[in-house]
Amino acid sequence: MAPGARPLLLLAVWTLAAPVLRGAGDTGDGGWQRRGPGAPAAVAEEERCAVERRADLSYAEFVQQYAFSRPVILQRLTDNSRFRALCSRERLLASFGDSVVRLSTANTYSYRKVDLPFQDYVEHLLHPQDPSSLGNDTLYFFGDNDFSEWASLFQHYSPPPFSLLGTTAAYSFGIAGAGSGVPFHWHGPGFSEVIYGRKVLYFPDRWWHATLNLDTSVFISTFLG
Repeated sequence: MAPGARPLLLLAVWTLAAPVLRGAGDTGDGGWQRRGPGAPAAVAEEERCAVERRADLSYAEFVQQYAFSRPVILQRLTDNSRFRALCSRERLLASFGDSVVRLSTANTYSYRKVDLPFQDYVEHLLHPQDPSSLGNDTLYFFGDNDFSEWASLFQHYSPPPFSLLGTTAAYSFGIAGAGSGVPFHWHGPGFSEVIYGRKVLYFPDRWWHATLNLDTSVFISTFLG
């Protein structure tokens, strides 16, 4: 590896349901799960993931071992069960179905933007992606959030408790279909949490990575800038 080069990281976004209390008719996936054809089993992919997992990590350990050098999957870091319940398909459509959301193309720099009602996106565009589709042909709801309009949801989110000196947190919320993602890119440091999953992943500043949603996924990133 060339001097100063950083390893590349593929972030597979899992939707393994965390233990929750379920009501009648609740499948435990918030009504989102629509696995793409030929998609690998999430558990099998998880076992192959080489990113280190840490539970009960102290802030000092986070800064010394990961904050400026390598990614880490953080487990049992926050309790977002309330936020998770509010992010079910039924509840989001009831609360924000008429809200206009901005979609981006799934290529590295998100060149094209399209505005449409959230319900139209969920019912007509949120489906498993054809693996042969190009990024600039795939529309993806991630970021460009109207935080005033969606404040009733975001106020229930508990972000990761770790921060970096001199930075402020900015949220980026998204919902994407199976097989979607973003090619290799980099940006500043932050955390990516799968709402219908069990992990929070931290990525350092300028760490090259790509994302792949194995199933329909609801997620939120906290960027530190």
